[in-house]
Parts: sequence; C-alpha cells; structure tokens
Amino acid sequence: MSELKLPTYADVVAASERIAGHAHRTPVATSRTANEELGAEVFFKCENLQRMGAFKFRGGYNALARFDDVQRRAGVVAFSSGNHAQAIALSARLMGIPATIIMPHDAPASKVAATRGYGAEVVLYDRYTEDREQIGRDLASKHGLTLIPPYDHPDVIAGQGTAAKELFEEVGHLDALFVCLGGGGLLSGSALSARAISPSTKIYGVEPEAGNDGQQSFRSGSIVHIDTPKTIADGAQTQHLGNLTFPIIQRDVDDILTVSDEQLRAEMRFFAARMKMVVEPTGCLGFAAARAMKEQLRGKRVGVIISGGNVDIERYAALLAP
Repeated sequence: MSELKLPTYADVVAASERIAGHAHRTPVATSRTANEELGAEVFFKCENLQRMGAFKFRGGYNALARFDDVQRRAGVVAFSSGNHAQAIALSARLMGIPATIIMPHDAPASKVAATRGYGAEVVLYDRYTEDREQIGRDLASKHGLTLIPPYDHPDVIAGQGTAAKELFEEVGHLDALFVCLGGGGLLSGSALSARAISPSTKIYGVEPEAGNDGQQSFRSGSIVHIDTPKTIADGAQTQHLGNLTFPIIQRDVDDILTVSDEQLRAEMRFFAARMKMVVEPTGCLGFAAARAMKEQLRGKRVGVIISGGNVDIERYAALLAP
C-alpha cells in the first residue's frame, strides 16, 4: 500500500471549500427519546437532507470539480447502486459534463429514475453475475471517459469527510462516532476529520450482518472479498473495501460492527415515528449499532451520521410494516 497516496485532512478542508455553496450544510438533529433510551447525548448528522438525498453528493461534486477542460468535455462514467449514481449525475448536470452511470437492474426504481432525471445515461447490469468495475473500465477506455468510483478515490473520500467535519464544528468533541460502512468512503473520510478535530473520539464503522467484509478485513489485516450480500441495506451491498479506504480505516477506526436487517427496520420506524424523517435502510446502520451498544454509551456524547433517505415509497411502506 506504500505506493498509494492516501488523502489527508487537508484534502477534506480543501473539499469543504470547493463544495461550499453547492452542497447543503445539513442540519444536526437531536431526539429526547434517543437520549433517554441511550442515557447519552446523541447528535444525528442528517445527510438524508443533502442534495439528491445522500452524503454522496459531497464526494461526487468534489471529484468532478477537479476535472480539467479535456475531462469535462469527454465526460464521466460511474457505477453505483443508486446514491453515488445520483451524486455524479447531478454534479455533472450542474457543471455541464456528460455522464454515464452503470446501475444494477434491481436498484431502487426511484434512484434509477432520479439518475436519468438529472440527465445521465444509465447502463443497467446484473449485480450478481456481472462486474460493474470492469464495465466501467471498458466504457472509460472506449470513450475516453473519466471513471469516478463510488468510494475508492481520493477526491471522493475527501468530499465525504466534510460531513463529519461539519458535525464536529457544530457540536464539538464526541466520545463516539457511528458511521455506516459499504465501500468505506464515508467512514474513511469521517475518520480523517475525527482524528484531526476530536482525536480521542471512538470511531465505529457499521455494516449489515450479511455483508461484513469490512469487519473481516479489519480483523484479518487485509482486504476480504465477498459475494454480493443479500440485505435491505442496498447502499452497503459492496463486495470489498478499497485500496485507499482500507488503510485509512485500519489506521484510524476503532472497530467495525454489524447489525441485522431487522434492526435496520426498527430504526427506520424510529426515525419515521419519533423524528419525522425518511431514512433509507443503509442510513440506519449507525444508530442501530449505537442502540445495541447503549450500555457502553451512557453519559457519553455520541455522533451518528445518517447517510441518506433515498428509498422507493412502496418499499419504504413495506419495510415499516410490523
């Protein structure tokens, strides 16, 4: 890994300046019910209220903002189950850059429709039998496009780290920070911010039980590849961490935790009933883990990043049903 140049907190600061006025500075919410249940002060960074409904806009916009004129004219290609797709599509539209997005055929219909609505060309594939990364490389090579992966890119990681930076700037020191984990862009970026601003904060990445490649990688010390996990957390259906995200996570994160799909459903109901917010299953990972750890969090200041709120209405209703 030594030949890889990992992004730093200075890159997060630069990204913060680059996206200012384009990305929303999302609110930090609290819940008396959550505080009472955990016996802690819980601060929710609401990236479900970010542009296009997820934190991914931060990294996507930051990456495209660094394109030169040749790259802007040729266009961008990206692969994503939905939120990175929308982030790149919207950012490209704002900058006048042609965009091609590779999406799984079973991605939430609302995410596919939104991506097309932002003006991107959508190429569908089978996530269980086809390699989206290879499809992306082939398109980039054939058409001279710049490939921006969903998490393993320094500008993407730096952009995602701005969410945690804003959280710490608003609420100050935190004893613990819970961040959802798919490919590791949000977690590694958040870790860069946490270690710079609040060095003693315990940082926890949270995955679905069915897709615990990050936990396995963290425990074994090398990147573990898994089959595409079957989980309602579609934003965390990744098969492996990245060559950039993994070393940052390995260096700066305290532990990787997992939660069940049933726990995610419970948190979706909590956010809807108690906080009047639509949160997608992946966005519930952090709070599900915090709730499970409540005995260890009593008296603490706890941060939770809600990653997004993009979920089909019909699916959302079905998942909320008891």
